[in-house]
Amino acid sequence: MPAHALRTPVAIVGMACTRFGELWDRSVDDLLVEATHGALGGTGLALDEVDAFYLGSMVSGVSGLTLTRPLNIAHKPVTRVENMCATGSEAFRNACFAVASGAYDVAMAVGGEKLKDFGYSGLEMPSVPNDGTPPVLSAPAMYSMIVPAYARRYGVPEEQIKEAMTHIAWKNHANGALNPRAQFRKAVPKETIAKAPALAGRLSVFDCSGVADGGAAAVVVRAEDALRYTDRPLYVHALALDAGSGTGRNDSDYGYHELAEAAVSARVAYDQAGITDPAREISIAEVHDCFTPTEMVLMEELGFSERGKAWRDVLDGRYDRDGELPVNVDGGLKSFGHPIGASGLRMLFEMWSQFRGEAGDRQVGDLVYGLVQNQGGSPGDLVSAVTIVSDRRPAGA
Repeated sequence: MPAHALRTPVAIVGMACTRFGELWDRSVDDLLVEATHGALGGTGLALDEVDAFYLGSMVSGVSGLTLTRPLNIAHKPVTRVENMCATGSEAFRNACFAVASGAYDVAMAVGGEKLKDFGYSGLEMPSVPNDGTPPVLSAPAMYSMIVPAYARRYGVPEEQIKEAMTHIAWKNHANGALNPRAQFRKAVPKETIAKAPALAGRLSVFDCSGVADGGAAAVVVRAEDALRYTDRPLYVHALALDAGSGTGRNDSDYGYHELAEAAVSARVAYDQAGITDPAREISIAEVHDCFTPTEMVLMEELGFSERGKAWRDVLDGRYDRDGELPVNVDGGLKSFGHPIGASGLRMLFEMWSQFRGEAGDRQVGDLVYGLVQNQGGSPGDLVSAVTIVSDRRPAGA
């Protein structure tokens, strides 16, 4: 059965995001405290007025005590969740469900990660014990397979795909240069990106997202109560999650040119929000650009580009900050960095900033719907979350 839209609509009334980067002078406790108190700051709510917390962290803590200790709170329901790199969206999704169900009036989603202190390089992925049959590949190696597979499927020369990848990296670095919270705040010329040595297949270091520390948080209430806490809430129109079978890499028919879980989660989200033409109705998007070819393929999976045409739309500037459908205006994972537990909430924070007109030099105008796509895993072994938000109240709210 398809997932239904929330019968009790919910809204975000407070958000915060720390600076992302190699924060050697800050602990995960520091990041969680900053994000939590920052999100509450403009709402008039005290910490003890939050009824329940949902904490997203993949490697920086276990159990709800990871949050209660630094916040010095006790006897609150705090649930720690994890869904690979989609962990931040998972925390938010659960906070929304908690409020929509009527179980709580105010819930918080908090995500935080200290990857640098854990020695997490991004080249090796932690895994659970298995029978030894799955291939052991680095994340760049797994995502590099998109390039030759896409080229074969659509008859596009790999050189043109690489040109589109270079444009995506250039775009996201240029956007990140305008963002005071981003890990990398420097525009990089296309010539520098194009000439960087290969890391895996066609991927260079400029095609890979940054490994970072950081935290983010959101306060969620019923939509009907939102104006009690802020005069500019952000309403949630869709929450979708899809987990694939995880057998793609062992399936001889899997082509690596697609990310089917992203397409399915997008279709469910569009149905919930009543969106029939996403390429025209979505005004701005934050997507999971863990690697530049990922962003390119996601433009097709999300229905923004025709199959086999995303590379051309990228080069035409359709997804630039001043293009028809701006994508990753905050710099994306590529420039903002990727502390796993916080990334999904960081994407939502950009929506919060944009719809409130607080994005500064990155501000995009004429916004109707914003989309966040946050995924975890690798091609053929993926989970994908899609969230749709707007400053317009949903029907029935």
